[in-house]
Amino acid sequence: MSTLAWPSGYELREWAEIDSTNEEARRLAASGEKGPVWLRADRQTAGRGRRGRAWESPTGNLAATLLIAPEKPASECAQLSFVTAIAAADTASGFAPSADIKVKWPNDVLANGRKMAGILLESASGGDGALAFLAIGIGMNLAHFPPDTEFPATALAALGASVPSPSAALVQLAAHFAKWYDIWMTSGFSPIQDAWLARAAGLGTRIRARLTQEETSGVFEGIDATGALILREGHGRVRTIAAGEVFF
Repeated sequence: MSTLAWPSGYELREWAEIDSTNEEARRLAASGEKGPVWLRADRQTAGRGRRGRAWESPTGNLAATLLIAPEKPASECAQLSFVTAIAAADTASGFAPSADIKVKWPNDVLANGRKMAGILLESASGGDGALAFLAIGIGMNLAHFPPDTEFPATALAALGASVPSPSAALVQLAAHFAKWYDIWMTSGFSPIQDAWLARAAGLGTRIRARLTQEETSGVFEGIDATGALILREGHGRVRTIAAGEVFF
């Protein structure tokens, strides 16, 4: 694989152990920092994923958070979940070029149909419709993966790939992110939407979507300009889903 250099303009801070890199980002933001700064720990004692779930992050896996303050309306900043997913997929493909790397709505990366990485965005609102800060947390299974999960998981090691150190993996992730972030800042969501759909798992197939109050199914037709999932349900009804979980 071609090795990318650490992107200019981004700071890096690392720990052997921390409660949560997302929590550290929140603490830094409360003290007035805006980033962009990547935070990485060898081990998290209180890592978490979406909906408050615990995220296992044993030593050898990548656990990192980017603290950033995009100069865009808060309503657009959720699009950075897709930016990060593309960057993580590019990173995984670099280390495991023979694996089938896909992105799964809304914020996962799959390798050969199994979850390899997850993304968590957390933020606080500021004034004038902007965010005070945005924390983009990512967990990527490099050496280990949890065996008993609702959606099957995997890791780079299980793919037969050469397993990088978490620090080395973060360099590649940060470089890929900086590239796609610049595209998003200058050209908006459209090129991100195209790149994400080019890697989208389950596109054009029948899926199940679990929402807060119900579960529905239909054909996954894409994502709209806001990142919402487009689902064609029975009788041709087209529905957009802003939040939920998808199963194949």
